Amino acid sequence: MKTFRTALAALAATVVAGASWASDKVVFGTNWLAQGGHGGFYQALADGTYEKYGLDVEIRMGGPQMNNRPMLAAGRLDFLMAGNLLLSFDNVRNGIPTTVVAAFFQKDPQAVMAHQGHYADFAALTEAPTVLVSKDGQFSFWQWMVDAHGFRDEQIRPYGFNLAQFLEDKDLVQQAYGTAEPLYAAAQGAEVDTFLLADHGWNTYSTTIETRQQLIEEDPELVQRFIDASIEGWYNFLYGDRTAAYEAIIAANPEMTAEKLDKEIAQFEKLGIIDTGDALEMGIGAMTDARIKAFHDLAVQSGIIEEGTVELSKVADTGFVNKGHGLDIKSRLTGG
Repeated sequence: MKTFRTALAALAATVVAGASWASDKVVFGTNWLAQGGHGGFYQALADGTYEKYGLDVEIRMGGPQMNNRPMLAAGRLDFLMAGNLLLSFDNVRNGIPTTVVAAFFQKDPQAVMAHQGHYADFAALTEAPTVLVSKDGQFSFWQWMVDAHGFRDEQIRPYGFNLAQFLEDKDLVQQAYGTAEPLYAAAQGAEVDTFLLADHGWNTYSTTIETRQQLIEEDPELVQRFIDASIEGWYNFLYGDRTAAYEAIIAANPEMTAEKLDKEIAQFEKLGIIDTGDALEMGIGAMTDARIKAFHDLAVQSGIIEEGTVELSKVADTGFVNKGHGLDIKSRLTGG
């Protein structure tokens, strides 16, 4: 199958400039309202890259009133922007036939933050009197923080996705999405230290792309085109003119502004989330079976999932990435 896909990719690369595919309708669901972390996909939509690959892509936003996850298995979406690998493990465990086909963030932006200079380092956070963590976080990364780093359950208080408590209490530590809450706190006049969990061993991928296993089997060429076009979108967004993507994001989510997007992208670069690690040589979207297994083993060790409940071979298909696709775009745009 991978040999077949390699041949398809080579064929696509040869003819893409003059492609005459019938325009294939593709519905892509995101995990939240349009923002900088979705930039490469909006770039590919706005600058014609998806169209170049014969794709008529509709980006369907997630958000507080829209959970796109069940829409993929139900056939309402063709591709889904997921979070980290834990949800993909859950799908396999529950017999839901979806598969990860790319990982656009090499690091999970999940973080904890403290008031700047109040704690010397990540280890010192274990002495904080209070750590605000959401319910989902308590059953995922917090268990790893306790197991691997010595945090204590008595530190936990519920995080309600409101910065009021944090802003009023210098001793307080809270969970954060590395490109969100630290920026919101700064806008309120609070400088913070952001501790990315990925830098301390939380080794999941994030912003993964899932599709139905049925689509992989019936139309792998379409899957390849969507992934290749999205990769190109991300290189053009990160290193080229992102004006069109900004306009598309703001049109979809008017609460965004160019200034907010600039700050968000600067934070992505500062934290080294996207074009880093394996992506530097294998291309954006890279993922390996070895790293997926490593995160699975971490989740088992931390008690997040039970040993033997996830058939790892069903979690992801790495055959659509790791080919260095788009590295030529980066080289051209950066002069590298």
